[in-house]
Amino acid sequence: MTTSATPVPLDSIDLSDMEFWAGPRDIREATFQTLRDTPGLLHFQERVIEESPFPPGPGYYALTRHEDIWQVSRNAKLFCSGQGSNIGDLPQEMNEFFGSMINMDDPKHFRLRSIVSKGFTPKEVSRVEGLVVEKAKVIVDRLIEQFPGKTCDFVEHVASALPLEIICDMMGIPSDDYAKILGWTNTILGVGDPEYVTSYDDLMTHSLEMFMYAQALGEDRRANPQDDITSVMMAAEVDGEQLTPQEFGSFFILLVVAGNETTRNAISHGMKALTDFPDQRDLLYGDYETHAKSAMEEIVRFASPVIHFRRTATDDTEIAGMPIKAGEKVVMFYNSGNRDERVFTDPHHFDVARSLQPAQVGFGAGGPHFCLGANLARREMMVMFDELRRRLPSLRITGEPEYLQSNFINGIKRLECAWD
Repeated sequence: MTTSATPVPLDSIDLSDMEFWAGPRDIREATFQTLRDTPGLLHFQERVIEESPFPPGPGYYALTRHEDIWQVSRNAKLFCSGQGSNIGDLPQEMNEFFGSMINMDDPKHFRLRSIVSKGFTPKEVSRVEGLVVEKAKVIVDRLIEQFPGKTCDFVEHVASALPLEIICDMMGIPSDDYAKILGWTNTILGVGDPEYVTSYDDLMTHSLEMFMYAQALGEDRRANPQDDITSVMMAAEVDGEQLTPQEFGSFFILLVVAGNETTRNAISHGMKALTDFPDQRDLLYGDYETHAKSAMEEIVRFASPVIHFRRTATDDTEIAGMPIKAGEKVVMFYNSGNRDERVFTDPHHFDVARSLQPAQVGFGAGGPHFCLGANLARREMMVMFDELRRRLPSLRITGEPEYLQSNFINGIKRLECAWD
């Protein structure tokens, strides 16, 4: 993708307008290039969300350059998460209900992350290595068996299937509940898309259903431990403290939603990029061992599955020469940071051999809130593309993506593919 040749006037830019996010992708890219090239920071008003009981907040500064995102992400004391990581303001109880530890600051964040990270140690992740390989094989087996016409929806039958089944298996969720889990995650991250969320009440109903399911699962595993990370996390202690069922319920929402949606979108965008840049596909498939690691980072950079997160200044400071007052919001647009021409050569080109430094910011830009499941996501992607490369090397995207209507998740709902 290249940026629009027509410059975007600053006074026409409104990042809070959902029509902007539903509009042409080239206009979006050109808009963010304009913002990156404009000295200082622009301030935007917040949109009114229909049926929400919460009024719009005071607005936010948009961080669009890699350097500014890096600065804020790595300074958690000066730019806190405890007042919310999404743009809109919610009561703290709701922030923690929907976002668990991503909407917390230390010491609460450190305590909770220390406990749940017991389920994501190298030992625990290595235990699922064989499961990831097995699931990828089964997914390709199903494609070959179920689609003799050699065409299907790549999102539903490949990209969504792998992370959903892996995270559910890791958590000890029975296969009969997979579809229910997928429906809940689509609703929670589908805000703004009428296909998934038709009302504020609908969002709350599905979220509470997922929370209650998780509480029951956590309570069961504390009483009846099994060989899954739910049992590991419910048994883990830090300074003599364990997760409460309520804490596990909120973390479950975060983990299952993030573990499913973001990885499936990275895989979907990755397959589209490999189709659009056949020379890069040939390079990766021709020497997978050499290029796999850099290719997965490039896919995350190119896709930027999570578009933004917000922080709130805890003291007066400045960013890019712009004074920021205590209490003001700044929003890190990862999609823009990952296209910053100051950092990435020819950023709109997909390059599977791109250097790992400077780092892409698709998993966050470091700091205490760096994605806990980043290594698992990388492994799932690497295994899935390897399985496709070896067994269905001709698989390619044949239709245009049907994108999720969202300013938070760079999602693809449907994506037709075919193979020979």
